[in-house]
Amino acid sequence: MTLLTMRHVPDPILRQQARRITQIPAGMSKYTRDMVETMHAEHGVGLAANQVGSRQKVAVIQLPEWEEALVLINPEIIRREGEREVEEGCLSIPGYRGMVKRSQRVRARALDLNGKVIRIKAEGLLAQALEHETDHLNGILYIDHLISRDSLYRIGYEPDPEEPGTDEKVESEQ
Repeated sequence: MTLLTMRHVPDPILRQQARRITQIPAGMSKYTRDMVETMHAEHGVGLAANQVGSRQKVAVIQLPEWEEALVLINPEIIRREGEREVEEGCLSIPGYRGMVKRSQRVRARALDLNGKVIRIKAEGLLAQALEHETDHLNGILYIDHLISRDSLYRIGYEPDPEEPGTDEKVESEQ
């Protein structure tokens, strides 16, 4: 498998709308496995294709308790219910988190790798991840949903001395 290169704000691809996939390409299975591997390496629960430089409308989600990742081709939210305030972060905006408004429950529709329609009823973290990743594919970032500008804050990062490449000095905000 191959780790894909993460794109970070202000990379313009993050603000571009992804293109619907009309025919699933032969290499899509390998590509989505690479997306999942990249998401794991970055410690995320979801990843949209534009976050790794592709304008294809595809995302992967894997909640911590799941054995397998969910591959979503042309995902769309078809219904939203309720509203809640949640803390959110993004692999494309490392080092920050913020409070956003998200739906309590969503219904989504997408295609799987075989082109079969899948329908998802979700609440909690899955609903949040579905909204977050479909927003990405529409060029929308979580910072666009902030409750207030003050709700965005920097998070501390402590490097793991056992991991290669993490010996740089990191200053934390006091």
